[in-house]
Amino acid sequence: MTQEQSARLLPQKPSRWAKILLNRKVPILLFFLLELAFLVFSYLSLQEHFPSVILWEHLLSVFTFFYLLNRSMDSRSKLSWIIIISLFPIFGTALLYFSLADLGVRRLKKRLENATVQVSDYLSTDPEVADYLSQSDRQLQKLAYFLEHSPAQFPIYRDTEVTYFPLGDDMLPALLEDLKKAERYIFMEYFIIDEGIMWGEILAILEEKAKAGLDVRVMFDGMNEMTTLSYDYIERLHKVGIKAQAFSPVKPILSTYYNYRDHRKITVIDGQFAYTGGVNIADEYVNKRERFGHWKDTALRLDGSAVQTLKALFLTMWTVTGIEDKRDMERYLQEKPQQRKSQGFVLPYGNSPLTYHKVAEDVYLHLLNTSTDYVHIMTPYLILDDELVRAMTFAAKRGVDVRIIMPGIPDKQYAFDIATTYFKVLLDAGVRIFRYTPGFVHAKVYVSDSQQAVVGTINTDYRSLYQNFEDGVYLYKNLEVLKIEEDFEKTQALSEEVTLESLSKMPMAHRLGGYLFSLIGPLM
Repeated sequence: MTQEQSARLLPQKPSRWAKILLNRKVPILLFFLLELAFLVFSYLSLQEHFPSVILWEHLLSVFTFFYLLNRSMDSRSKLSWIIIISLFPIFGTALLYFSLADLGVRRLKKRLENATVQVSDYLSTDPEVADYLSQSDRQLQKLAYFLEHSPAQFPIYRDTEVTYFPLGDDMLPALLEDLKKAERYIFMEYFIIDEGIMWGEILAILEEKAKAGLDVRVMFDGMNEMTTLSYDYIERLHKVGIKAQAFSPVKPILSTYYNYRDHRKITVIDGQFAYTGGVNIADEYVNKRERFGHWKDTALRLDGSAVQTLKALFLTMWTVTGIEDKRDMERYLQEKPQQRKSQGFVLPYGNSPLTYHKVAEDVYLHLLNTSTDYVHIMTPYLILDDELVRAMTFAAKRGVDVRIIMPGIPDKQYAFDIATTYFKVLLDAGVRIFRYTPGFVHAKVYVSDSQQAVVGTINTDYRSLYQNFEDGVYLYKNLEVLKIEEDFEKTQALSEEVTLESLSKMPMAHRLGGYLFSLIGPLM
């Protein structure tokens, strides 16, 4: 394969000026700045020629405050908006209504609704499983009922083998081996793809499989075209036989459309095997490159019936992003995975910011509210709404051992500073918090009572719970739950506990920054 044909290689390095001109960031940022400048200029002109506009500013602010108070919205989000509108009445109010109007999102919502209806015909709980739950485990039945009656109708499965990987380093060899064994198709959907050793090894297999006639599809979030990949990367993949799409590519037009990102990490192979978890396709996720110390991440491999849901999630997003083709979805969804004898239950699910059903948060709340012994959490970010704060503190106050492991070396200092603003109320309630000394925790794990666990892409912050497309896998009485808890204990042994005393010794700049950023944390 020639250098020109290989998508694995970075683009040839142009001259400095050519690089600037070819970089999509430059024209897009210029257009955004011009649009903002026009809005500011218009506002200042109004103030100059119509002094009474200041009175109307105050009236508009008061009206907006009443509107916010009566709107169904988390109180922390309301407070953030009130602060912004108080400081910048016209700009803040315009920003609020602009975000609520979801301009440019209606078409996306409609396409998502259509695709969801199409895939729902192929997602249903086995009647035997439903009967068993109704007679033997009412608590699990209630959660299964909730998820099956969400807009996307996520069923619960048995007959699925699950493998837990405590590190991305452990997942990669298994993923490569399964990719090499693919016989019909490979679907990959990732928030981040970055050229390097990991992607190079994967891409070499994908090119080979595409050349052999397999249906190979790759989808990544559109922000990659601004950050990690070249502007023509989709074309490069097409040239080597790989179908590729970018979700919500950034364009020089002001829209709330860009606020919704595809944060999922899914690989589906022949409809029989699937991978998901926190691991993106970039070298730091498998510790091939050091960023923020040792990178602690987790993943799951599914083999069996539950792969059907992850396949449906991928096909839904593929259809939403590209050309709507009902027959394309049907030919893959009609095929059901082979069943594998396994203990316990598996319930994969997705979270969409375009519905009022906050599935991801409700599953986390279920674990916190039903636990009797412990809930152990690993998360890179901790930006909580009122419900999660109450659930965590109430669980701790009723004697549940609630522990949270966070990064020792954060990737975003402002995000960690915001997290520290929650530490005191959590510590006072009895929640224990740890920082992973060797480096960065990117894992998104909840495990409870040696019976139930969630592993997926869902951070414990506003962006994951409210603004991103996410996915997770709920496990119940599966043997891997014990391995997840064992991994948590090993990770805690490498971590330093946060106390009220150590919290008081934090640098004043970080403490002050945390409180300032927390005022708009729900909007970040």
